[in-house]
Amino acid sequence: MRILAITNIKGGVGKTTTAVNLGYLCAAGGWTTLLWDLDAQGGATYALGCDEHEHASAAKLVAGKRELPELILASGYPGLDLLPADFSYRKFAVHLARRRHPTERLLKMTRSLREIYAALFLDCPAGISLLSESVLRAADAVIVPLVPTPLSVRMLVQLQDFVTHEGWKDLKLLPFFSMVDRRRTLHRELIVEARDRFPAMLTTEVPYWSEIERMSVRRAPLPAVAPAGDAARIYRTLWSEIRDRLEASARPASEAGAASHYTNPRLAAQPGTDTC
Repeated sequence: MRILAITNIKGGVGKTTTAVNLGYLCAAGGWTTLLWDLDAQGGATYALGCDEHEHASAAKLVAGKRELPELILASGYPGLDLLPADFSYRKFAVHLARRRHPTERLLKMTRSLREIYAALFLDCPAGISLLSESVLRAADAVIVPLVPTPLSVRMLVQLQDFVTHEGWKDLKLLPFFSMVDRRRTLHRELIVEARDRFPAMLTTEVPYWSEIERMSVRRAPLPAVAPAGDAARIYRTLWSEIRDRLEASARPASEAGAASHYTNPRLAAQPGTDTC
């Protein structure tokens, strides 16, 4: 199972939109996929059309009193499941801090998923915390949406320095520009500068389009509701580029702990009660 974290120190850069659309495309491509909404605000949960459910608190999850597979919901899209957010996640880092080896806890929690899924997407809250450090330790790759501003570029430098300091040589950073308006001189200049500075920068850019903003109104992945639209095309291109990077550096998804057509037996047994 490959763990792909979508994160940024800054908020409002398109993390949740990225997580939902890429998770959908990953599943549509044959990888059995789970999206874990780690943000207490529940943006990804809402964007997938899921209503409120009774979930386990962060304290119970971190303490091992509940297992992740018990909480999984079917999203309604083939191959894509959801671990919905819970408001108690706002204190996730506090509960991690009370455990021994707190930054390793999240990775241990995901072990029960490895025989079920080929890909796990983590939609992370903004900021720097023990939770974000735990996510980085667990992830195989970090997808970083960046708005073309000096602060975003500075944030990427900080993230890169932190990863280097921790010695995580195998962790792939996959930054890309989001909410791009190429009519703005500053955006064009910063994109050129960043590409020179960060060779690993993805080439795909996600524009600042109202079609993408309206995704939260539709509460569905863009490739699902408007597959022929320009926004869906952009996200397909982005996922294709990310997938190529992953496949160039790792074994095939079918060898990564899950068969591409695996069906979660718990969800299949209770389709009426464990869906969004």
